[in-house]
Amino acid sequence: MKETPLEQAAASREIDSWVQFANQLADSARAIARGYFRSDIAVESKEDATPVTVADREIESHLRNAIETRYPEHGIIGEEHGIRQPSVNRTDGDKVWVIDPIDGTQAFITGVPLFGTLISLLASNAPVLGIIEMPALEERWVGVSDTTVKDGRAVHTSALTELAGAALFATSPHMFTGRQRGKFDALGSNVKCVRYGTDCYAYGLLADGFVDLVVEADMAPHDYMALIPVVQGAGGVFSDWNGLPVGLHSDGRVIAAATPQLHAAAVAQLQD
Repeated sequence: MKETPLEQAAASREIDSWVQFANQLADSARAIARGYFRSDIAVESKEDATPVTVADREIESHLRNAIETRYPEHGIIGEEHGIRQPSVNRTDGDKVWVIDPIDGTQAFITGVPLFGTLISLLASNAPVLGIIEMPALEERWVGVSDTTVKDGRAVHTSALTELAGAALFATSPHMFTGRQRGKFDALGSNVKCVRYGTDCYAYGLLADGFVDLVVEADMAPHDYMALIPVVQGAGGVFSDWNGLPVGLHSDGRVIAAATPQLHAAAVAQLQD
């Protein structure tokens, strides 16, 4: 059944309140991260051998506490502290916040400013709001519905449709194993250039129209959920390597493309 104008207005007000709150979360994350960045802090190794710092844990704890206070009926999934069920019975359509306090911890601990905080809100397992916050660079993308805004200005992906002219990004070549590496290398041989090492920043640059294609593997939901609304709101396409929508239980292989044509060309080379 089609929503009435009153229902549409109510939904718009609710989304606006989520965006305002999410921006407040990002403000807090920026302040904490900048306080620790390029300082002498201890680095630990998690069970999967990836690094973690007090900054990761403090940011996530702060954001979780803020969400719990504002929306006790919402669930939370975070990289460092796992899943929290809502403290009261859900009444509003199964909302869940997904948080990555520092995406790019290796960049963070080596003084590289290309780390970010990722914040997303899911409704019925689909992301309806995503934020890429870059604390050291003081840049932020907010994606919702059909709009992505960077620092108050609407942005849009490039209009590129051919692989031959594309700038392809990935965080690291080491995230591709076995046949994945062969497929990625084959795709890379057909594009204009391949760049590594930008973590979540590449997706913001894609939304801005500077990067045309991002292909990655070995991703977790906290790594990609916030990226989906940012890319799609700017006019891009986001999927797994088979061209299917990405969700909480996807296999971690993702494609973000500036246009449907570029996306189709990438899927043709990467799909199983």
